[in-house]
Amino acid sequence: MNIGIVGLGLIGGSLGLDLRRLGHQVLGVSRQEQTCHQAIDLGIADHTSTNLSLLAEAQVVFICTPIAVIAPTVEKLIPDLSAEVVLTDVGSVKQAVVEQVAPLWPNFIGGHPMAGTAESGIEAAQPNLFAGNSYVLTPVETTPASALQIVEEIVRSLTTKVYICTPEDHDQAVAWISHLPVMVSNSLIDACLSETEPSISLLSQKLASSGFRDTSRVGGGNPELGVMMARYNQRQLLRSLVSYRQSLEQLIETLEKEDWQTLEKRLQLAQLRRPEFFT
Repeated sequence: MNIGIVGLGLIGGSLGLDLRRLGHQVLGVSRQEQTCHQAIDLGIADHTSTNLSLLAEAQVVFICTPIAVIAPTVEKLIPDLSAEVVLTDVGSVKQAVVEQVAPLWPNFIGGHPMAGTAESGIEAAQPNLFAGNSYVLTPVETTPASALQIVEEIVRSLTTKVYICTPEDHDQAVAWISHLPVMVSNSLIDACLSETEPSISLLSQKLASSGFRDTSRVGGGNPELGVMMARYNQRQLLRSLVSYRQSLEQLIETLEKEDWQTLEKRLQLAQLRRPEFFT
């Protein structure tokens, strides 16, 4: 199958590596000529260009651009595509994207691979990035069943766990387990940087190990991605942040009261229920 990829960063580049390994011909488009050359050298794409017209021969196109330019990219793509081409995206917000793109192109399936790293750019692309991870597809009532089937078969071939839900349900769910952690992790880093004693600040940095590395990872990731999460999923993210603030206030109150029994119960509950998020 001829598969197009617009945007050859971490996600687009990793997709290209896996899709070529599976025998597909990958057509890659990037705004940067240098990135196009890198994509060939790294084995990410068979053919590359800075011009979207390269995708005229594609049967399926993955749009791996920032959320803000997904719809404008589709508008620019339309003149070069035949009506049966299936489009999908990889944005971390779905309702806003689907509402913008579905009216432009009926054969569009909103998609979101729940995978990534703190790195960005084509150099961060890696094989098997999606293997074993969730991949969400968000069709709507007007989505052709055939288009959904095509995209689902492709993403399943990446050995992902495919989940199908509405764009609205997707955004509400990822606000808790993806967007909120980015903001919480960012706040953790910000709080640590607020230490005013230079010697203590330096010692904290020297002592930081796996615990801090794990909890700060997503907060130290791509700032553009974090802004897009907040901008396009504002309502659901605010809802989760308010709940998190209430939880923190309860924790502060517990500590102020030196209520160690309540604290222990809280920690025990978290230990017991955390595995429910990784089944």
